[in-house]
Amino acid sequence: MPAREFAGAELGPTRTAGPRGPFRVAGTTLRDGRLGILMPDFDQTTFLSGANAGFIAELYARYLDDPRAVDESWRRFFGDLADDPAAVRAETEGPAWARSARRANGASAPMPAAVASPEAARQAALDSIRALNLIRAYRVRGHLEADLDPLGLEQRRRQPELDYRDYGFTEADLDREIFINNLLGLERATLRRIVARLREIYCGHIGVEYMHIQVQAERLWIQQKFETRDVRAAPSRAVQKEILKVLSEAEVFEKFLERRYPGTKRFGIEGAESLMPALEAILRRGADLGVAEFVIGMPHRGRLNVLGNFMGKPFAAIVSEFQGAHGDADHVQGSGDVKYHLGTSGDRDIGDRNIHLSLAANPSHLEAVNPVVLGKVRAKQRQRGDRERQEVVGILMHGDAAFAGQGVVAESLELSDLRGYRTGGTVHIIVNNQIGFTTSPAFARSSPYPSDVAKGVQAPIFHINGDDPEAVVEVARAAIEYRQRFNKDVVVDLFCYRRHGHNESDEPGFTQPVMYQKIAHHPSTPQLYAKKLVAAGVLTDAEATALSSGFHAKLEAEYEAARSYRPNKADWLEGAWAGFEPAPDDDRRGDTAAPLELLREVGRGLVTVPEDFHLHRRIARQLDAKREALEAGEGIDWATAEALAIGTLCAEGTHVRMSGQDSGRGTFSHRHACLVDQETEQHYVPLNHIRQGQAPFDIVDSPLSEMAVLGFEYGYSLADPKTLVIWEAQFGDFANGAQVIIDQFLSSGEAKWLRMSGLVLLLPHGYEGQGPEHSSARIERYLQLCADDNLQVCNLTTAANYFHALRRQIRRSFRKPMVIVTPKSLLRAPEIASRLDEMGPGTSFHRVIADPAPLAADDHIRRIVLCSGKVYFDLAKARAERGDDKVALVRVEQLYPFPFETLGKILRRCRNAEIVWCQEEPQNMGAWTFVDRRIERVLAGLDVAAKRPSFAGRAEAASPATGVFKRHQSEQAQLVADALAA
Repeated sequence: MPAREFAGAELGPTRTAGPRGPFRVAGTTLRDGRLGILMPDFDQTTFLSGANAGFIAELYARYLDDPRAVDESWRRFFGDLADDPAAVRAETEGPAWARSARRANGASAPMPAAVASPEAARQAALDSIRALNLIRAYRVRGHLEADLDPLGLEQRRRQPELDYRDYGFTEADLDREIFINNLLGLERATLRRIVARLREIYCGHIGVEYMHIQVQAERLWIQQKFETRDVRAAPSRAVQKEILKVLSEAEVFEKFLERRYPGTKRFGIEGAESLMPALEAILRRGADLGVAEFVIGMPHRGRLNVLGNFMGKPFAAIVSEFQGAHGDADHVQGSGDVKYHLGTSGDRDIGDRNIHLSLAANPSHLEAVNPVVLGKVRAKQRQRGDRERQEVVGILMHGDAAFAGQGVVAESLELSDLRGYRTGGTVHIIVNNQIGFTTSPAFARSSPYPSDVAKGVQAPIFHINGDDPEAVVEVARAAIEYRQRFNKDVVVDLFCYRRHGHNESDEPGFTQPVMYQKIAHHPSTPQLYAKKLVAAGVLTDAEATALSSGFHAKLEAEYEAARSYRPNKADWLEGAWAGFEPAPDDDRRGDTAAPLELLREVGRGLVTVPEDFHLHRRIARQLDAKREALEAGEGIDWATAEALAIGTLCAEGTHVRMSGQDSGRGTFSHRHACLVDQETEQHYVPLNHIRQGQAPFDIVDSPLSEMAVLGFEYGYSLADPKTLVIWEAQFGDFANGAQVIIDQFLSSGEAKWLRMSGLVLLLPHGYEGQGPEHSSARIERYLQLCADDNLQVCNLTTAANYFHALRRQIRRSFRKPMVIVTPKSLLRAPEIASRLDEMGPGTSFHRVIADPAPLAADDHIRRIVLCSGKVYFDLAKARAERGDDKVALVRVEQLYPFPFETLGKILRRCRNAEIVWCQEEPQNMGAWTFVDRRIERVLAGLDVAAKRPSFAGRAEAASPATGVFKRHQSEQAQLVADALAA
């Protein structure tokens, strides 16, 4: 049985029969210390010596002649060690005349030139294998002995696999010349030189983790990048001076703010100043490689420095914010936010290229901005027609504790190579403070590095000592080069420290006394680098001092200018948002009707599939039913109305993007927007085949994530207001997995950051006895967030109203997020169906729907039951069974903005009626606590008997719904009876 390698698996010893006895299969985990190679089941020092030596040398010779001549596991082993069998073979066999003679005599073992005997040749091959195995060990584990901690607090532990003695070598072998096939930039070298070179490459200020990557081309690229570089070569003097300039400006900026505003929170960059030259290196190398735009996300730390020194935000603007200014009230609206949450955008000229930079606004919820940035990148790539994903690149900065601790990091990484979310790779920079707020790494994560979560997507990880800015620049350049070449995520783990506490007024010595005693006496990175350059003669002390003093003088001038600083205008309605305006105060219906012929054209496309497409017979019946309804012009159900809304928008040139878990089919098997051939499994989206030149409809089945996916779609909507972006929860109940995005971005982003969004949330909702987690979309939570005209919250009861609500999102001159509570059991019900002409000319969205049933005269109506959503149909059925024409049922389709005027017009007609609000949800949930005072406000302005509404619904409860079906039925019957009671 052939031996197998389980690379990356954390396995105990297992045995498999090898040609020379039992062998152990080892994983590549850091914890068990194995290298993922086939090893004999005895001490490693004997692996390549003794009885095995001849056997392995023979195997190696066969591999060099023909890699297919050895077992697959050995091919992988030898292939990882030496990349060019032909070159190795040529070198080990000596000159051509000697190779020909030996082959004529039937010899096959490798024999280096000047080696007289086959035994000596075998020993030379064995030395090569030992050395190559040692090289591989450094590739896998060298980073564990790298000098990464600027403070020197983290002691590097000796790794046995990095000791040449573990491979059968002795001190006597150090000066023996060994052939290693031009690896490490060396063709032949002594063992001493090989070890020294490995230490230079893998155990200096850069630690490279890349052997977990399964794609060989990517591994070899990184290997060549670091192993063939001249470790000792310094950058040019011009580059060194530029690095020092960037570092000095970062330091001076923080000292300036500290002196002018002592004790004020600013979350300074001190201790991580090397972040700034890293960003500059990515920007400038990226420009060389065709990047036209960077979209950036980052937490608080260093944000003001990035805004001023990298993004180009006027220093006077930053200083004015410290002075309490909020800009010109004529242009700046909303509540605003603290200065270290704000974003900005601007342009940088790099050579002859203009690079656009945008920094996303970010709340205190750290990594929550990650998927938002990814969504913006994807949208901007589409706007530019950047199909190769080379022109727009995301940069995400992280804290070490947050990168390891926040689940949205893993969720966002999982989006990196998915069809509907791919952005061509993100450059991640972990600003590794080696501490959380007050929590040390030993208590903050179970992995050796905060970056380990990125191994799940096989991202290379470059660890770097932040006190070596030249190495930082080298790694940053390598990161953007890798991203551009392979379109994959890459991580830079910048080991640094936090000179102050969590903020400038915090005392870190309470919890980390040893670290902060060390920091107190540790020179800053700019100071260390200036000293190095002065010692090397790159510049003088006076020149180094001038860099700092000159920038300080500039900041003082900006400080004086800040007293009268006013922004020219807010930038929130520029670029892709040009032509949009703040929401007006009118009814804002928008032109949502569609021509009947266009509706029929979309309908025909919706039910047409290619002749050779093998359709599932049940879906075929559904399409037949849709065709009949469309031809008849009535019975248009929920999914068909949705398709007509999307299809008409696409036909008119509007791109539509919908994503969610199982959205292509629909959780309730109602949508089938993406059809699957039953024989080939090819996908067909009918709405993408309506007419030539139409805009596309992207329907995406998302991963099982709420927070990252909703954040992505929100980011997409920020960047592209001309696309209708829809996110659908599998059940509305599950949207609370994305509550941070809803609370911190969706509901408040416009007020805090002047950033509009037209994102639509579809949240299935309805009490049908499916239990606590499959009943309630938690409408109360969205309504509680409503104020300042920030959201639209709808609970719709007709397919036509849904049609108009979707089109209304695009057919207006402003954007607002919209939450639509969608039905479940009613999706195919005739009660909710609409006529085609209810979507045609002269029609629009209805915020309130009056009772369509024949009722008694207005003066004889004894009760008006106000409701929203599915409960209306239960009420209507019960009223019909009673034959009661003195109870009117009024549906509030849009709960926010609340329809005060429209509702008042209906209620004033029935002066003597009492008013009841009926809902399925418990009294402490649903819309009741939101609408009761608003209904009271409507009644207060009317000449009617009722002054306050009463409540009919479930009693207060801790759980949204019962899990017992009989109890559900009883509760439902009771609340309907209470609503209709005399």
